[in-house]
Order: sequence, then C-alpha cells, then structure tokens
Amino acid sequence: MSTPALPPPREPGRYRIGLVCLGNICRSPMADVVLRTRVDEAGLAGSVAVDSCGTGGWHVGDPMDRRAAATLSAAGYDPVHRAQQFDPSWLDDHDLLLAMDGANLADVGGRSERVRLFRDLDPVGTGGEVPDPYYGGDSGFEEVLSMVERTCAALVAALPAALSPSSEHERSDREQA
Repeated sequence: MSTPALPPPREPGRYRIGLVCLGNICRSPMADVVLRTRVDEAGLAGSVAVDSCGTGGWHVGDPMDRRAAATLSAAGYDPVHRAQQFDPSWLDDHDLLLAMDGANLADVGGRSERVRLFRDLDPVGTGGEVPDPYYGGDSGFEEVLSMVERTCAALVAALPAALSPSSEHERSDREQA
C-alpha cells in the first residue's frame, strides 16, 4: 500500500483534519472516532487534531446515530460525539478537509489541495464515495466502518511525513523549481 501525500500543515508541527458528511451523525463522526483513536495509538495526539461536521444543521448538538454508535462500540471504539455544522472558516482552519461524498465536497467548495474526498486516501476503491447508511440497515454501518478503518490507517501512515519539517522543506524546494 502506498502512502498518500498530504498537504503541508499551516502551522509547523500541528495538523488539523476535518471530516465532513451531511448531518454529522453517521459517516463523519464514525471517521472522527476511528481517526482520533488511530492518531492516539500512533502517538500523534499532541500534533494532530481531528473533528467533524455536517453540511446541514438539522442535528447540531445531537449525539451520533444510535446504529453508528452501536457499530463503533461493537468494534471497541468509544462513540462520544456531538454534531456540529460546517462553517466556511473550516477551509482556513484545517490543513485537510475530507468529504464523505461528492455532494458534501461540492457543499464545502469543491476539490482542492486541502479539500478532498475521504476515499481519495482509501487504498481500496480510491476516489469512491462513502455511502450514507442512514436510511439502510445495520450492514450499511458495518460497511462504512470497514471503509473508515482502512482509510484512517492510510491517513495515519501519511501523517508523519506531512508533519516532518524535512518534507515541508523538500516540498517547498520542489514548488520553487
């Protein structure tokens, strides 16, 4: 599996990742919980901040969907979460925003170096969308968790290079050439 290249941090030694879906109660909070866990396990919690939001405001302040929480709990995660809504300031405050599907990507302003689809980093099905499990059964949440876990593993593997001062220097040298 190749490690995806991430944009450089806005602040040396700190990296902020935002995860975006529609209501911030299923896909992005599942990814938020898994990514925070993986970041912590990798010893990067002091350098990497993770949060999530929805493009719609219907669920602001609500916990995640009970099925998403149950799926995470069954897999050994702590599903603590309160929904929040995307604000345009996230575009300047985060080093990387990862949208769960094309509609979410369009809602936050479209693809750029710092705004991508979450599954652009997925080693399986790169560039695909994370399906919204909200209107389906439990198996949809399990499918999302599988995508989230492997994509978060790839993302965490790429973080040390993004945080490395030498990679920023090399990237700057390449851009100037």
